[in-house]
Amino acid sequence: GKKEQRLGRNERKSSRMKVAYFTEMGFDGKIDRTTHNNMRTEFAWMSALDADHYNVHAPKFTQDYDLGIVIVPKSNPEVNMKPLKQHCDKIAIQQEGPHWYFQDYPLTHQFHFHNHLMEADYIFAHNESDKKYYRGITSKPVFVMRSLMITDGMTPKSQGGTGKVIMGGNFVSWYGGFDSYMVASVFQPECEIYAPSMGRKQKMENQIEDINYLNYQLWKEWVTNLSQFEVGIHLMRTHAAGTFAMNCAWHGIPCIGYRGLDTQEICHPNLTVDLGDLHKARELAVRLKEEPGFYDECSKIARDRWEEEYSEEHYLGRWNKFWSKQ
Repeated sequence: GKKEQRLGRNERKSSRMKVAYFTEMGFDGKIDRTTHNNMRTEFAWMSALDADHYNVHAPKFTQDYDLGIVIVPKSNPEVNMKPLKQHCDKIAIQQEGPHWYFQDYPLTHQFHFHNHLMEADYIFAHNESDKKYYRGITSKPVFVMRSLMITDGMTPKSQGGTGKVIMGGNFVSWYGGFDSYMVASVFQPECEIYAPSMGRKQKMENQIEDINYLNYQLWKEWVTNLSQFEVGIHLMRTHAAGTFAMNCAWHGIPCIGYRGLDTQEICHPNLTVDLGDLHKARELAVRLKEEPGFYDECSKIARDRWEEEYSEEHYLGRWNKFWSKQ
């Protein structure tokens, strides 16, 4: 009966936890870490946890799970949680984007989203600052689900200068591209400035003569090509998963960024500034440019902190410690 099924799932919990992810993506099954070339953070989580994936709006369950992790779609936050709860002992809502993003929804959808948070057993947040927010609006248990990189078959760059600076985003308030550009200009004319092409990139940006724009790249290509850069600058006020600062840290690339983002504060503590403090950011850029010892120190800290705080081994250790207490 149902009780026996529950007992069976509780026994599995002590040996190997069964996890399912629910997103708006249309595929079912697991992530193959040996062939997947777009291993963004959400795919890395699924892979590390050996999780199955289902479409959140039309899940076709093949088994029951100890935990279901739901990434509520930004475009359609009305999710039917009932079938998920029928097949998962516990439900967690995984933060997607900045914690305030849902307040741009139509009013009814804002309350739909909050209802989902209240229906969940746990909330998984990106940063410590997000944890405080979600606890404040729900009183639910909140676990900081740190960003993750699956680096199988990849090699971080060797330490040393390349003469290139990479900005983390484009010229919109979401990415803070203008802030990053003002600081990146400190490295001219000795260094070339580069920037990625994100979905919010403005059409006029290609006319900025002293910025070289990279074409859109899948995750593995992006992280591999990142090795050619000497300094990262990502003064992005929109705090979410913080993958840019984390990717830079894996390569040992010093990254200047704003406070409030865990990947930035943990991996690049000497290069983190208060929101809007471009004066301090430019001073740090000058030091990276003119003081080789400071550059080498920041590079070593970034690489060491990545190993200590953002490796897959550390991620799983944090996960197991959290779940053992539940």
